[in-house]
Amino acid sequence: QVQVVQSGGGLVQFGGSLRLSCAASGSIFMFNRMAWYRQEPGKQRDMVALWTGDGSTTYADSVKGRFTISGDNRKNTVALQMNNLKPEDTAVYYCRFEAPGDYWGRGTQVTVSS
Repeated sequence: QVQVVQSGGGLVQFGGSLRLSCAASGSIFMFNRMAWYRQEPGKQRDMVALWTGDGSTTYADSVKGRFTISGDNRKNTVALQMNNLKPEDTAVYYCRFEAPGDYWGRGTQVTVSS
């Protein structure tokens, strides 16, 4: 049974930085897609950053140049370094492991004060 554990998050001031980490244990497979999503109250969950097994990364336009995703599918871990944070980055952040399967973290709150 795969378990996903998230860490990081919290409260930070405008322009500050935070790092989120996520690890999936219990899988004998390497995940080929690892991603971070975020969700604001009353809104849909949107992808923020994606890492794929060939090492390529994709970012939402709103975070390009500020966020960096890093993954290691030998260890099934993924991290999100968030710099120059803005109040509009405030949301619950979720990690996701796919291919094979589809596993989500439980979410962690990120709050950026102005």
